Amino acid sequence: MPSNTAHRAPVDLSEPAYRGIVDLDRYPIHDLHSEQGRALIRQCRQTLAQEGACALEGFITPEAVAGMVAIADRLEEKAWVTDRPHTVYFEEVDATVPAAHPRARTVRSAKHGIAYDYIPADAPMRTLYESDDLTRFIAAVLEKPVLYRSADPLDALQITKFFPTEELGWHFDRSEFSITVMYEPAEQGGLFEYVPALRTETDECYAEVQKVLEGDPSRVKLLSSAPGTLAFFHGRHAMHRVTPVGGARPRINSVLTYGTQPDMRLNDLTSKIFYGRTSARPA
Repeated sequence: MPSNTAHRAPVDLSEPAYRGIVDLDRYPIHDLHSEQGRALIRQCRQTLAQEGACALEGFITPEAVAGMVAIADRLEEKAWVTDRPHTVYFEEVDATVPAAHPRARTVRSAKHGIAYDYIPADAPMRTLYESDDLTRFIAAVLEKPVLYRSADPLDALQITKFFPTEELGWHFDRSEFSITVMYEPAEQGGLFEYVPALRTETDECYAEVQKVLEGDPSRVKLLSSAPGTLAFFHGRHAMHRVTPVGGARPRINSVLTYGTQPDMRLNDLTSKIFYGRTSARPA
């Protein structure tokens, strides 16, 4: 897996492999050193700092979005179905604290996850994910000197479908940040809600977390679910969820996985939970 640094020789701007996948007129990720490219990075950083998330609507073209929806539908039978309770920390219930405490209270997550090794090599989002330009752009927005694409054969890039009654319960991510791409909103529900900076590195803020779990909407924000939206958010400190889906149309999105160290992979337990296996399927 090659590294993707922020300091590299200029790339060939003539015909990136992902042309037609990204709206390069609005989002020139192939030319970050241009005036427009620098302005885009500044805007993203400012929004992320102010809102705790940054949603770039129309980042992925309608044609590429339609292509990913078609792939998700075609691969539906390959999805690993999960439906399980968990705490917001994805840890065992703590029996030493009151039942209403965030470490004792459980929420539900139910979804259909399509692993990376099922996604065709020429799928629009896989082509984009495997480009160094996107990695450099994400690193620049997050102010990281270097980022690496995940080396996990299942989790590097996945497709998630939420069917009626399915949801993603409130939780914090273990990773510092998360990147998502939206393809299709649900007919009803399926909203991405988040509470920015709900905890810090030194304070779990249990009382504030408990308020959200009990239904307090005062700090809850909504992230755009428009098709083609690329979104950044600080998932380790922002508690977030996908509300229960209703209606006939499923919610479809992808999560793009990056890290600050090379050769990043899921541990076996997490891999079994989300994909039902720990290694790539036989070629």
